[in-house]
Amino acid sequence: MSLRPHQLWRSRLKNGLQTLLIMASLALVMSVPGYFLAGAAGVIMGFVAVMMAVYLSSWMPARMILASSNAGLLRRHHAPQLYRVLDVLYRRAGLEMAPQLYYSPTRDLNAFAVGTRRDGGIAITDGLLRTLDLRQLAGVLAHEVSHLQHDDTRVMSLAAAMTRLTLWITTVVQVSLLLLLPLVMAGELAFPWRPLLLVALAPTLSTLLQLALSRNREYTADLEAATLTGDPHGLASALDILERYHGSWLTAIYGHHNPAWLDWLHTHPPTSERIRRLLEIGEHPHLPHPIIRLPADEQPIINERPGPMGGRYWIWRR
Repeated sequence: MSLRPHQLWRSRLKNGLQTLLIMASLALVMSVPGYFLAGAAGVIMGFVAVMMAVYLSSWMPARMILASSNAGLLRRHHAPQLYRVLDVLYRRAGLEMAPQLYYSPTRDLNAFAVGTRRDGGIAITDGLLRTLDLRQLAGVLAHEVSHLQHDDTRVMSLAAAMTRLTLWITTVVQVSLLLLLPLVMAGELAFPWRPLLLVALAPTLSTLLQLALSRNREYTADLEAATLTGDPHGLASALDILERYHGSWLTAIYGHHNPAWLDWLHTHPPTSERIRRLLEIGEHPHLPHPIIRLPADEQPIINERPGPMGGRYWIWRR
């Protein structure tokens, strides 16, 4: 089975509308405790605080993660094959900045985008480089390029800031209501059970919405990665390997059939569903020419592993 072009655009539109709906729901949930705390002024102050938090966190968390993981900068002479792949991916994604790869010496199998589409890059671990072949790595890199292309790091920073602020405001509202207990016990004031229950549920709802947004952006990044590489099977193969690595502890606890409610607590969608959607895209003629064709060459993926740049470099780098 293969998707037609209008089906690809329909999937993109559906994912985009879901993102807007989830973000609007996050804003609404955050507004509830803010309104109970200070009325309309509390709602406005909440949104101002979120904007400030997103602005301040737009670059610091990524650099702090890189600093704490002893990351180094993979230059072109370190990994010429990966940079040739990234050059094509960046061009197809319409990213004008030069590709930058960061290297983390950990054995974990992971890759993540840092920064934004104007000043960002992709971090990749040594474990991933040793486990995946070039075709699979191209799919993983395309997935992260899609996150940069759509500024997903900024979107998720906004969602995380809303969730944190919802929790903080909810705590203040609950403490304020508890301070009214003497008046309630004296019969001078009726205890606001309904507002308290609504406010108490706000942090849980916000967290679930944030997780749903993360899963939505992962589906979108998978779809865009397939259109960037022209090779949905490469990313599907990589996801299968990552699932066997990361899902082993869940299998040990729950067996091969995890409980359905567990999916609601994941930041990523079920891997089987992601693979199914990728395989549905197939090899239709509207995909671009594949970046990597099998069999891949036997050259080493990286020629030299860089050392850590040090925390001061990552934190103060602009």
